[in-house]
Amino acid sequence: MQRMKCLKSVRQLLRSSCAGAAKQANTSSSTSRNYSHVPPQDPSSFGLLFDIDGVLVRGRTLIPAAKQCFRNLVDRNGKYKVPVVFVTNAGNSMRQTKAEHLSHLLDVEVSPDQVMLSHSPLRMFTQFHKMCVLISGQGPIEEVAHNLGFEDVVTIDMLREAYPVLDVVDHNRRPKDGIPPTKGLRPIDAVILFGEPIRWETNLQLIIDVLLTNGNPDNAWSSMRYPHIPVLACNMDLLWMAEAKNPRFGHGMFLVSLESLYKKVTGYELKYEALIGKPSVVTYNYAELLIRQQAERLGWATPVKRLYAIGDNPMADIYGANLYNSYLQASRHTKAQMQAKRGGAGVDPLAETVDDTPKMSSAELGGASSVYGAEEDLPEGCCSILVCTGVYSRDQQELPSDPAQTVTEQRIFHGHRDFRFDPSLTQPSFIVQDVKEAVELVFEQEGWPLE
Repeated sequence: MQRMKCLKSVRQLLRSSCAGAAKQANTSSSTSRNYSHVPPQDPSSFGLLFDIDGVLVRGRTLIPAAKQCFRNLVDRNGKYKVPVVFVTNAGNSMRQTKAEHLSHLLDVEVSPDQVMLSHSPLRMFTQFHKMCVLISGQGPIEEVAHNLGFEDVVTIDMLREAYPVLDVVDHNRRPKDGIPPTKGLRPIDAVILFGEPIRWETNLQLIIDVLLTNGNPDNAWSSMRYPHIPVLACNMDLLWMAEAKNPRFGHGMFLVSLESLYKKVTGYELKYEALIGKPSVVTYNYAELLIRQQAERLGWATPVKRLYAIGDNPMADIYGANLYNSYLQASRHTKAQMQAKRGGAGVDPLAETVDDTPKMSSAELGGASSVYGAEEDLPEGCCSILVCTGVYSRDQQELPSDPAQTVTEQRIFHGHRDFRFDPSLTQPSFIVQDVKEAVELVFEQEGWPLE
């Protein structure tokens, strides 16, 4: 059970964060130029959420179907016909950099406010922004942390330099001439794990040091310091797909290592203040707000009713989309009950039935509000579409003859430790070969013509 507080004002925080980003983006010419101001065909109103790795690219290589599918998503002037957001669990770059990379690969203009990285929702965790935080990962994570609002940031390399005798697995990195003095840093208040680091042994050792010394790694370990200082982790993917024929280790594998080491040393479970990125609900809440903003730029008067999430990883993309769909259904159910009670007479007896849907854990919510009925109108549902160009492949796994069966992971759970094993959540709404077929399917479902 996590110690994280459910944020009642999560929607307001997310909205203000997104609005701030959108305001900044609006100062550039890209945001206003890349949307086609054509209202949706009534009654259809939908948005698309694209995973990147295994759906659009394999490592640095573009999947051919990706460029073809985006020709259906833009008009003759290159402007988007429907709201599009790229939702990735990657977190080793800035949104601007990722947007420029996608623009180059897909031959369409992608703006930063269309890109959502695993760490993007950290903007709303303002209670940590003034704390001294230790960050782990690779790429420009210090710049990323400051951009998200964190003011006092310490990297693993900075910690290693301040305490030279902590990192000794690699003999070549040990101090050569005696023991140098420690520089000393202010105590670490929280740990933020952005993504898989390069030197796992160094990161694992120093993070354990910080957790067992209450943020003062120059002190002696004490397992009595429990619960430990807050830990926030982004990207729970155990595996991901690059150019290799088989999946590669993701940040989720690093988290498994950290959790195992902590429990082996202390006998206690490592606790997370928040788990962010797919499949957590807060990630999809944030993405839906980006979709909503784009719909407004398109001139759509009606709210977005349906989301289509396209991904290659049953445990991250499909599980997350289905979990969010459950959240949306619970929200609608709660809202109907509240409206019925306010209406007094004529209460629908169905609205009084007990919802037997399993309650979501704080880990699954990831910081999203569990008070479903308190928010404004949300989409009616989120549809999950699995492609076979990444982690899931028809060549490696046979599709079930019975559509009621789950396609994968009936016995082996690749999800995070704090998420419940519900095989039905890994069952996609649709299975297609690639992203081009996925977009064609969505257009067919919505009654939109393909050009």
